[in-house]
Amino acid sequence: MAGCSQGWVFLLAVLVLALSTPCSQAYLKHKKFKTKTDVYLSPKFVLEPGLSSNKYFYNIQFPKGHIGIKSFNAEVVDAEGRSTPLNETYLHHWVVLRYYARKSYVEPKQQSPFQLSESDVIWVENSGVCQSGSLGQYYGLGSETRKTATHVPGRYAIEVGDGKGLPDGFEERWMVNVHAIDTRGVEDNLGCTECRCDLYNVSRDPSGQPLPAGYTGGLLCCTDGAKCRLKQGFDGEKINHYLRYTVKWVDWSEFLLPAKIYIFDATDIMNSSAPAASKHNCQVEYDVAKSCNATGVCLDNKWAKITMPTGGYVIYGVAHQHKGGLGSTLYGQDGRVLCSSTPMYGNGTKAGNEAGYIVGMTTCYPWPGSVKIKNAESLTLVSSYNSTQMHSGVMGLFYILVAETL
Repeated sequence: MAGCSQGWVFLLAVLVLALSTPCSQAYLKHKKFKTKTDVYLSPKFVLEPGLSSNKYFYNIQFPKGHIGIKSFNAEVVDAEGRSTPLNETYLHHWVVLRYYARKSYVEPKQQSPFQLSESDVIWVENSGVCQSGSLGQYYGLGSETRKTATHVPGRYAIEVGDGKGLPDGFEERWMVNVHAIDTRGVEDNLGCTECRCDLYNVSRDPSGQPLPAGYTGGLLCCTDGAKCRLKQGFDGEKINHYLRYTVKWVDWSEFLLPAKIYIFDATDIMNSSAPAASKHNCQVEYDVAKSCNATGVCLDNKWAKITMPTGGYVIYGVAHQHKGGLGSTLYGQDGRVLCSSTPMYGNGTKAGNEAGYIVGMTTCYPWPGSVKIKNAESLTLVSSYNSTQMHSGVMGLFYILVAETL
């Protein structure tokens, strides 16, 4: 027994010594970090049967200070706070962008980011490779929003509020773009959610120019206020809606590690010989033609070659697709799979499990250090869709979070 007692005393002494070291004290201090949660509502947007609402809300409520974002989740709700099902209100997308604005500047309502005063607004985009003004959001999802994880693991976080590049007289702000389509009573549900131009009776783009040749559907045809064709005689009430978004965050500390956001696009046409600002041409959306091979396989693969500007360790990954999507995979230069993300289709009636809709996307959370991308490594993104029928205005985006250090 004496030997056992001496052993316990020795182990206790070692533990006390270990806990007295600076690294251990730092770890204990880190363990006291508490994740804070804030829930907000966007300004109201009103829908009626067939109506497309594509709203830009500036200077939205958001946690203040130098913080690390741990997750950002959102969904469409009605005035009573009830989750709105996709078979009534289809959530085409929501995206959140960060920007610096002159403190005295008041953003005009319902103007796109490209229309804001360049002398009063500076957009702070993610680390992705798409051309400036395209896919610069920090977060963004669509119909899959309720069942897609956005949590940043471990000691990693998205660092914001650090004041880097913030000019005197400016402040950090956030904008959310919410695009929702009321499909109650529409003649063609899939066609309306895919923004088919004939169903919206649109032949010109928002600037008044004729639509590009061969353009059958997409964002140009379901702009704010556009209305999709209804079944004859259908009538329905107007309903107030909101985007309810939940932000989980921690106060920034030297013990946290920043993760960079990269968004890749399967439509990216890369020109390596072009100037840096125009090397990439991300078109964001594309069409899937109806096609099957001789063996009856109906599969459309859209792929893009992308050069990763700065390497690091992948700590999270997820794809964004529309109805008909079968999944996306991001490959390394040697053909290894960096992350594969597949859609989850609903099979019920309640919000979050609507039959036939993509209600979630699987995510990747690699073991830290197990998935590394080298500097200037050539990546391949493949977005796959079922091509038993034509689809218009689909997307093949891929989000990854990369940490430069472990």
